[in-house]
Amino acid sequence: MKVSIGSDHAGFDLKSELIKYLGSKGIQVIDKGCYSNDRADYPDHGHAVANAVVSGECNFGIVICGSGNGINMSVNKHKGVRSALCWMPEIAALAKQHNNANVIALPARYLSTEEAIACLNAFMNAEFEGGRHQGRIDKIDAC
Repeated sequence: MKVSIGSDHAGFDLKSELIKYLGSKGIQVIDKGCYSNDRADYPDHGHAVANAVVSGECNFGIVICGSGNGINMSVNKHKGVRSALCWMPEIAALAKQHNNANVIALPARYLSTEEAIACLNAFMNAEFEGGRHQGRIDKIDAC
């Protein structure tokens, strides 16, 4: 499995922790920046993650900013990306089960590392249920 991850400066510390965690699980991580706590604009790194997901370079993406909102909005501008802002494991699992999300957005200022890992695990372990949900996804991708 290969995962693309990106953040702005507010998400840098959490991103670094998630990279360590994923590495410990044998998951290959492609870091799309930022690379320090210095000011960084979330769209730059969000777009890089979205491109990696859409191109098939990675199986899914993780994006992080302070609230999770700005970077989530940025990646959702890409056709074929379905990013979900997740702040608890149940929301993360439903994002995959019902929406076939391929990017998870995390709010660094509102989650501990442990909570973020729980969300990430729920997202990675969930399976898309298809069925009635597929028709809704088709309507999203119709734009």
